[in-house]
This record gives sequence, C-alpha cells and structure tokens, in this order.
Amino acid sequence: MNNHELLANLAQDFYFLQLSLSELSEKYHLSRYLVNKYLEDARKEGIVTITISSPIERSFELEKQFKTLFDIPQIYIIKDVEDGNSESLIKFAAKRIESHILNSQTVGTVWGETIFRIIDHFTPQEHSDLVFTQMMGENRKYHSAAGSMRMVEKAAKQFSAQYVTLSGPLYITNPAVRKGMTEEIASQPAFTTAKRMDLIFSGLGTLASVNSIPIWEQHTNEIFPDINLGAIAGMAYGRPYDINGNILVTPENDCVFGVDMKTIFQTPKRVGVVKSKFKTQATLGALRGKFFTELIISESIAERILAEL
Repeated sequence: MNNHELLANLAQDFYFLQLSLSELSEKYHLSRYLVNKYLEDARKEGIVTITISSPIERSFELEKQFKTLFDIPQIYIIKDVEDGNSESLIKFAAKRIESHILNSQTVGTVWGETIFRIIDHFTPQEHSDLVFTQMMGENRKYHSAAGSMRMVEKAAKQFSAQYVTLSGPLYITNPAVRKGMTEEIASQPAFTTAKRMDLIFSGLGTLASVNSIPIWEQHTNEIFPDINLGAIAGMAYGRPYDINGNILVTPENDCVFGVDMKTIFQTPKRVGVVKSKFKTQATLGALRGKFFTELIISESIAERILAEL
C-alpha cells in the first residue's frame, strides 16, 4: 500500500465509518500520533476536503470591500439566488435581529413589507421584560397589513413582550399642532420609552413609497418645504436624504411626528435591511450618512452600488 492509498483509507475509515483514533491505530498498526498526523496530511494534500454547507450564502469579498469603503461596523451581503427570491435575505435578517432583540430591553421599529416579513420569521418565545415602541406616527397604509401600529404590536407578540404605540399621522405640517401632539399625555409613553431604545431595526424608503399614499403625494411640497425633490435619494426614519447621506430637513422644518434624529443616532444598535435592487441610491446614501451600525443587503444591490462609485 503506497502512502496515498494509506491516507485515503485512513480518511475513509475516520470520516465515513467514524472509527476512533484507537480503532484506526489498531487496524493499521500505527501509533495514535501517526494516525492523527496522517489524517492531517490527507487534508493538506487535498485527499480530504471539508465543505460547510450553509443554507444562506454570503459574499465575504464584497463585505470586506464595503467595510473598507464605508467604514461600517457590520455589513452582511447575501448572495442572490437564481429565481430572484429574497426569502434567504429575510431569514438571515430575522435571525440577526432576533439575536439583538434577545440582548435588548427597548426596541424601536417602523413599518414596511420588509419589516413585516422579518417579524414573521422571528421564533415565538417569551421575553416579558422587553418593550417595543413605535418611533413615528402612522404611515396611513390602512389597507396594508404592514401598517405602523400593527407592526409594533406584531413584533411584541412574537416575544410575549410589552409594546407602546403612538397615535397620530407620520407627518403633521402645522408646527403648533405637531408640538401639541408631542406634548399630549397620550404621546408621552412612546416618546419616553423611545429615549431608552438600545436597538432599532428598519428598512429604507424612497420618495415613491411616500407618494404611494395619496394624502402625502397631494401635499409633498408642504411636507418637505424648500427641498429639491429631485435630490432625494431615499427616506430613512421618515426623513428624506440625498445621495451623500445628508438629511434634507432641519429640526425647524421637520414635519415628522415622532422621535427626532438625535435620539435615533444615539441608539447604539441600528440595523437596516434592504432587499430591493431599486433602492440602490437609497442604500448608498444611507451608507454615506452612517444611518445604520449594521446593514443587511443583497448581492445585486452591492454590485450596483460599486458600479455607481
């Protein structure tokens, strides 16, 4: 028996028949030291190759590039599948966010189809000390299951946790009314709870997603006064921003009824999830603006971003 045959036979007996080192030592009349050494030699010479099968594949090379380019602590780029199904990205995001939730006390979230699907993939469990809070007013998608108030309740239900809602629309253009609504006693639990947020998970929007709601489309210029609408690359936390990550509203003309950007940026973990390739510019602007401490995107979005640089 030559050396190659010996290594192959040892490897087959060890990996396929699951013989122990002692059994291999006895069978081949070798010391346990030599058996162990030959098994290692079999790996080094390529006789044995070890493949870890993962149901969700990541593009580690792209992740390395993005961490360098955008100085983001954590980014996960999920490889595209042939049929274009985004379920693997949703499942991965759900597991990541769920692990953060289990180490959090106060969690803020928003609305949207992506977030709705992520919540569906959480493993039901009890975490009674946890509180979910609505961060902003309702988006008025009353005919959608992905509405804002339902979303925070849906998330809390998965963990048998508490939740706090915020009654009022996402945008209030009258400053006095917005201030009064913020100071109302019914609003205080949500605003007070939001100040303690240690985790936010959110998707990204576009101006088109805002305009999909008739009342917002009819009053876009009032909601975003003195803003060049053509410069809007995306929407984060209800606010428009440009391709360079600059928020295009100021605290003075911010019509959002909800948590201010200072509170959001003070939240230590902010996880963003983007699955649509049509949100390439929105994702690039969010990366440049450092809106998230952790971002989960698809391979196709990543490649489109690199093409734009």
